[in-house]
Amino acid sequence: MPVLNIEHIAWNVTAPAAIADWYVEHLGMRVVRQSGPPHHMRFIADAKGRVVLELYNNAVDAVPDYASMHPARLHLAFATEDPDASKTALLAAGATLVDDQVVADGSRLIMLRDPWGLALQLVKRSTPLLPNITAS
Repeated sequence: MPVLNIEHIAWNVTAPAAIADWYVEHLGMRVVRQSGPPHHMRFIADAKGRVVLELYNNAVDAVPDYASMHPARLHLAFATEDPDASKTALLAAGATLVDDQVVADGSRLIMLRDPWGLALQLVKRSTPLLPNITAS
């Protein structure tokens, strides 16, 4: 059985360049590869370079109506050491609040939508999922 690592996750979106720019400016991501027309593809990596998200626009299939999907169906979660400051900054940048809760184990989960309706979650877990996985 092969041992594989995830290279990237891909989303077909309406405005890949604009979304990538917003994620770079407000989520601390960075563009690692990009292309022009027709797909305007952007590969963006998280601050630690562990996760890569591909944003593109490809007419081979319709762009899902992300804003109408329940965030439980699809969301991108970010670890944060300061959930309130992260939430405040993202709301000021155009995100909208969906839910803010503390779950039974004490973890803080804040669900937002970016300006294009994609669901983003801010997470401060009482116990990290993996060792050395923190926002800083």
